[in-house]
Amino acid sequence: MNELIKLNKKIIKCNKCSRLVNFRKKISKEKRKQYIHETYWGKPVPGFGDPFAKILLVGLAPAAHGGTRTGRVFTGDKSAKFLYNCLYKSKLSNQPISESRYDKLKLFNTYITLALKCVPPGDKPTSNELSNCSNYFSNEIKYLNNIKIIVALGKIAFDTCCKFYKKHHKLNKNYKFIHGKKYQLPDNKYLIGCYHPSPRNVNTKIINTKKMVRLFKNVKNFT
Repeated sequence: MNELIKLNKKIIKCNKCSRLVNFRKKISKEKRKQYIHETYWGKPVPGFGDPFAKILLVGLAPAAHGGTRTGRVFTGDKSAKFLYNCLYKSKLSNQPISESRYDKLKLFNTYITLALKCVPPGDKPTSNELSNCSNYFSNEIKYLNNIKIIVALGKIAFDTCCKFYKKHHKLNKNYKFIHGKKYQLPDNKYLIGCYHPSPRNVNTKIINTKKMVRLFKNVKNFT
């Protein structure tokens, strides 16, 4: 657990990618109108949750006015509102809301992180930026040594996890993103695809509370 704490402190201080540093500073200065009086976090966003978790949720990157503002992954935006309501209904969190770092949220047997720790322009990171962050992701997996299953939130996060395993663990198979489909990884963990909890996916009914809760309960039972 101490190693994970040290890693998160290192992540917060990271300035490796100048494009991402400049963009997160720009967002934190300009702000969204509804948050104009708030002080934005404006730094890389580390993972959060139970350090002894068996379930790892992985998103692509922090939201511009969610995690980049609040300093906690999947916190303070509409995606967070949907996601945590589903985690709460699955008994993987102690409350159905995620609004700030100080809202007393706790996760049960679950840890949430991001493949990229900073928000990229247009939500499109470069391969070099993902490569820089892959070392952090590698250490998260190393220090979270109870993890049994990785849930990738969205196709881009799923593909990023596959690329990571091909690079670091010699994965020689091509896995296709299918919501709820589980694949075994070379280190004996499992990877499962999950539709991203974005407002677009919710509004177009690609994902709904019932479908998401069903997936989380299946993951929970698997562990």
